[in-house]
Amino acid sequence: MAERRTRRPVSRSLRAGGLLAVTAAFCAGLAVVALGEWRIGLWVCAAALGLGAVVRLVAPARAVGLLRVRHRAVDVLLLAGGAVAIAVLAWSR
Repeated sequence: MAERRTRRPVSRSLRAGGLLAVTAAFCAGLAVVALGEWRIGLWVCAAALGLGAVVRLVAPARAVGLLRVRHRAVDVLLLAGGAVAIAVLAWSR
């Protein structure tokens, strides 16, 4: 008889890690914008949203915590779309 594999529970702090990293990076970008370097700050904000999209795409559903709002495809498309939109703003003159 096949042995049943049990899933190891993911700790709450690990589940909040993705959202915490994305939020911290986005806030750092906003701080750079507030200091007057708006273009660099927008690039940091775009990178933060891109990081969120990648984390949501590759992490298992039980490990993404509060980054999981909708279906995976919708979450990734919205985060990546926001990253692209902000990057276009940072790139344009």
